[in-house]
Amino acid sequence: MSFDRDALARAIAAHGPVARIVVAETHGSVPREVGASMLVWRDENGPAQSGTIGGGALEYEAVKSAFTAPRLSRIPLGPAMGQCCGGAVTLLTEVFDSTDHIAEDVFARGEGDMPFGVTRALAEARATGTLEPRLIDGWMVEPVRPAARPLWVWGAGHVGRAIVATLAPLPTFDITWVDTHADRFPEDIPDGVSPLVATNPADVVRHAPQTAEHLILTYSHALDLELCHRLLDYDFAALGLIGSKTKWARFRSKLRSLGHSNAEITRICCPIGQPELGKHPQAIAIGVAARLLSLAGQRDSIAHNTSEVRTG
Repeated sequence: MSFDRDALARAIAAHGPVARIVVAETHGSVPREVGASMLVWRDENGPAQSGTIGGGALEYEAVKSAFTAPRLSRIPLGPAMGQCCGGAVTLLTEVFDSTDHIAEDVFARGEGDMPFGVTRALAEARATGTLEPRLIDGWMVEPVRPAARPLWVWGAGHVGRAIVATLAPLPTFDITWVDTHADRFPEDIPDGVSPLVATNPADVVRHAPQTAEHLILTYSHALDLELCHRLLDYDFAALGLIGSKTKWARFRSKLRSLGHSNAEITRICCPIGQPELGKHPQAIAIGVAARLLSLAGQRDSIAHNTSEVRTG
């Protein structure tokens, strides 16, 4: 479990002040572990939330009092809530209107001077790169989830939809989804996915972070080629292209004629997916997702394979 600063920032931008409720400490049998959290905000219908601290009466009461609860509340689940777990939970409730004060690696906060135990925990965390969320002498210490990896998916056809549906629930990726017309996207866009309509998608390449990973799977080979050309001129963390061996051979030749060196061209991975999983859009999506996740954060994270994948 970690503190998701990006999710909190998005919630604040959309709804104004947001209460975050986190399980800070547990004793005995309880619904969720330390670090489990939820966000609560006010809308026209009353409180709304994302995430969960275990459901049932505990969560209901926590949501209801999110903006009025004391900072720390120790709740015996049996006597106070009538829950059969029998343990006790300490909840930390905080209201945020900004994330500017939250560090990039570890978030420690509490009242008064920082206790020695917190100072030692922070030093160990930064030395080892590991930290478990916990309450230390009234101070809550949590690792901060790394910023999501920007992933640009070019094309909202069958394969694009399957890939986005597979990756969108994961906090790992910040997905921008590009196509030429609004009606090419599904009616329901998954949360955390930003659709981008562009008459000529290649013209928006310059708006992508140069640290972004890209998946090119449009309906047009000409557009695929232009996107590859523009991205090679621009820069990227990784680039995957859907297509057959024949398509890739033609693209290599055309990209060389456009002035790109062999070393540059080999940064593009084509075809994508895992051949043993088959050519169904969902099978391709699973293969691509597995490659992205298994090589998380590394350049060239969309691995080569030898499958004959054709665009739909």
